[in-house]
Amino acid sequence: MNTDPIADMLNRIWTAQTASKPMIDVPFSVLKGEIALCMEKGGFISKIIRKKKEGRKYLRLVLNYNEGGNLAITEIKRVSSPGQRIYKKSKEIKSIKGGRGVSIISTPQGVVTDKEARKKGLGGEVLCEIW
Repeated sequence: MNTDPIADMLNRIWTAQTASKPMIDVPFSVLKGEIALCMEKGGFISKIIRKKKEGRKYLRLVLNYNEGGNLAITEIKRVSSPGQRIYKKSKEIKSIKGGRGVSIISTPQGVVTDKEARKKGLGGEVLCEIW
């Protein structure tokens, strides 16, 4: 049993990208799907495919690489954890790496990027940061 499935997902993405894998499979959950959607909006994942194999659902994430095969993700960091939740108000949410990165936030209106949260005036739990 995994105690932090979001950290597991982020580690799988980072490991696959550093090994130059074209895609990875992650066990499905609605929250992981929303996080992957935010990563797709940020340009870190090129495609999300929902699959079902042997009665289990999973997400197939097609990783995105920059021109020349360079990594699209320089760093990926879990901010909140099951033992320590980090919450921020909309005015406290700052841009990541001068706007080149994305912070993914769980708000009352769903999982959104930092830009969307500031635009809508939403605060919430900061799940992770990617740049």
